[in-house]
Amino acid sequence: MCTTAPAHQALCEAIGGLPDASTTAALVRMAGNEGSWQGTSGVRDLRSGEATDPDARFRAGSTTKVVTAAAVLRLAARGDVDLDAPIERYLPGLLGPEFEKPVTVRNLLNHTSGIQPGVGWGPTFEEQYAHRYDTLSPRRVVESAVARGPAFDAGDQQQYLNINYTVLGLLIEKVTGRPYASEAARLVLRPAGMRDTYFPGSDPRIRGAHHHGYQQVERPDGTTGLVDVTEWNVADRWAAGDMISTTADLERLITALFSGRIVPEPQLREMVTVPADIEGAAYSAGLTRLEIGGTVYWGKSGARPGYSTLIAATEDLSFTLVYALSDTDAKDESPNPVADRIREAALS
Repeated sequence: MCTTAPAHQALCEAIGGLPDASTTAALVRMAGNEGSWQGTSGVRDLRSGEATDPDARFRAGSTTKVVTAAAVLRLAARGDVDLDAPIERYLPGLLGPEFEKPVTVRNLLNHTSGIQPGVGWGPTFEEQYAHRYDTLSPRRVVESAVARGPAFDAGDQQQYLNINYTVLGLLIEKVTGRPYASEAARLVLRPAGMRDTYFPGSDPRIRGAHHHGYQQVERPDGTTGLVDVTEWNVADRWAAGDMISTTADLERLITALFSGRIVPEPQLREMVTVPADIEGAAYSAGLTRLEIGGTVYWGKSGARPGYSTLIAATEDLSFTLVYALSDTDAKDESPNPVADRIREAALS
């Protein structure tokens, strides 16, 4: 449903006409100095035709990294983690002799570790889909990544990879002595008021009311169709990307962060600081820096088959934006046209 005042008419139009070939559902929330707005379009489930539910859950993908980074920074504020310490202080024997330069906790947070990707179920959607009910443990992913040796010396380059945050998940467990999911909830979700967010582990289902995700595939006869990808075991994504959430909860997350209710100063500076000595660096601890028209936005996107998500805000919270799409080709490198329209309408 999308009813709005003229000031937000462009956003309403941006998500109109769903479902379409690229997107079956859209949920959007925007707030700030210009007031607040939320709208939905499309359907929760193509089979039933049931309309979108603004409170329904979805797979939030790599926005999980915001929670993981915030949890690590809270531990740092408590004195339990030193961001400049080698990760092997906390996880002895993690890295082999090929890693001649120490990898620090900060290197992991801002994607400058040099650790390469670990094993997966294969590069194609078809291979991954065939294993959607199988479990690939985070520890196995890390072991296979470390065995490949470094791609570069820590601190020399910035390369965005899930593996950095998978290692940070292991760090959280080692330092606290408790499972990642429970510590992420204690350190971040509960303080932020994220009551409808959780980490599924190896459970392929989404609990409660949720939006279905679909992937466009090519049939043997050359035509295209949609496969329901709602059920999917994402244990291998873990602390890097397995979170299930709602748009309201993601709005609470970014608002609580920049209100200082989760991560205190000076640790919060890590989330709005990119490496100054790496040309083109855009990633901080958990977030991405984007400058448009002289305004700096901090945010994080997320994508899983069937779902794409974005959270973004200015540091002073004069602007916040959250959207979640049931995206029929979420892992494609080309941008989703509905997402493009939302960003253009929100940032214009």
